[in-house]
Amino acid sequence: MDLIKSTDAASYLRALRQMMDEMGPHAALQPSMKRLLEILAETFGYKRAFLAIFDTETGTLKIGLTYSQPKVTQATYTPGQGIIGQVFQTGRPIVIPRMKDHAEFLNKAFGRSQEELASLAFISVPVLLPVRSGERETLGTLSVDIPTQSQEVLDSHCQFLEVVAGLVATQVARLQEEMALQRHLIAQGLMMHHTGEVNITAPDIVATSKSMRLVLQQVAQVAPSRATVLLRGESGTGKELLAEAIHAGSPRKDRPLIKLNCAALPSELIESELFGHEKGAFTGAVAIKKGLFELGHKGSLFLDEIGELSLEAQAKVLRAIQEKEIQRLGSEQTLSVDVRLITATHQPLEELLTEGRFREDLYYRINVFPIFIPSLRERREDILPIAEHFLGSFAQEYAKKIKRISTPAIDLLVQYHWPGNVRELRNCMERAVLICDEEVIRSYHLPPTLQTAESSATDSSLSFGESVAKFEQEILVDALKKAKGNMLQAARDLRVSYRIVNYKVKKYRIDPKKFTGSLRRRRGPA
Repeated sequence: MDLIKSTDAASYLRALRQMMDEMGPHAALQPSMKRLLEILAETFGYKRAFLAIFDTETGTLKIGLTYSQPKVTQATYTPGQGIIGQVFQTGRPIVIPRMKDHAEFLNKAFGRSQEELASLAFISVPVLLPVRSGERETLGTLSVDIPTQSQEVLDSHCQFLEVVAGLVATQVARLQEEMALQRHLIAQGLMMHHTGEVNITAPDIVATSKSMRLVLQQVAQVAPSRATVLLRGESGTGKELLAEAIHAGSPRKDRPLIKLNCAALPSELIESELFGHEKGAFTGAVAIKKGLFELGHKGSLFLDEIGELSLEAQAKVLRAIQEKEIQRLGSEQTLSVDVRLITATHQPLEELLTEGRFREDLYYRINVFPIFIPSLRERREDILPIAEHFLGSFAQEYAKKIKRISTPAIDLLVQYHWPGNVRELRNCMERAVLICDEEVIRSYHLPPTLQTAESSATDSSLSFGESVAKFEQEILVDALKKAKGNMLQAARDLRVSYRIVNYKVKKYRIDPKKFTGSLRRRRGPA
């Protein structure tokens, strides 16, 4: 029976809806695109689905993301080579009703058997990105292996894949940029070929998400230079830690890193702090004082919240950057300084420019290498690793034998929106460690801001028995997860009989089987 007959319009709409969900604004790029290929294959019975992306530097098409059984090996094509190369070169789709009937079909890279060549069709469509009115740029191809069908059915699938290729064009453009960035970093020795590790000294920075790994790659790229860096992001995202990492990766690492929060001092004292003053320069100036620019000579100076500087102070900072000269308050003597400037702000400097509160010349001088740091809610895959990092640190500091975080507590951490970002998460874990008197951080150890009445079992409508039952369920689920669904092991861990665990599992309608692969799923594919 033709595939199209068993796949109604609702299936197409459902698949499109799923794919749109995967491409949400906060979705990690490569995992979401792999999931998109998986949705295509599982919904429509494709044997294989893969994206070939054009490498602008080498001038070749590379198989970037795949979904297939068995796995597709890496392959490259030049424009015009093979079916994929022809689709890229012409910008038009190609449908092969039966692979074995096409003499030019390249199958070595995919390990297709003769049986597959006889039973599978092949569809490849271009990924086109609109660049200007009436013009589109070809970024790559989207291709699938599909059981042989009538020409009408194959044409229908081809049209659908063209729609999908249009939807993912922007994401493919981002993947193309990532490929170029990674190649550039590898060429400069800033990134390992196989592990993707970045050569910077940042032991307190925990980053597993793609967005933060890119931030660290940018840090590694700019650290060896003397370029001025502007760190941008919400308060609490770790700008000071990144400034330390930049300094540690620079040739100035053996010299001091001087830090100043420009919002921490009144405007009348900022200039004295930055540039120093002579004795008698103003009331209370009873001795000569060196400024931070002098103290940071041959080192680095980190100015946090630079948007808070007065216009007068901004002018002097600009001179220090451009001319490498400063004057202490109350002195006419010019001092030469050599300081690498790292700045940070959570404010929209562009708005301050239009309001006349920030100098345009200073903006362009400090914006040489901007690094945008995503908020914690935009990189939720980092929440648990960071929480576990703080747990280990505070457990050691306060001499607590806390080993892990319970599943319900993890759920609360991941679901919370974290307006205070990493700083708030750090404070949250310190509080939890302080009040925890067992080996596991549970949901009731977390601050009230993270907890709903339902999650903390404090809803006033719950009876005492219902609250106890919720607590029992939490402990039981946590034990089953730790034991990978083994009820006997869970009973041993809880120091109760197997009969009690079995009774509670049935009472609360818990399915132990769903925990058998939980640890494997959390780690992700090898």
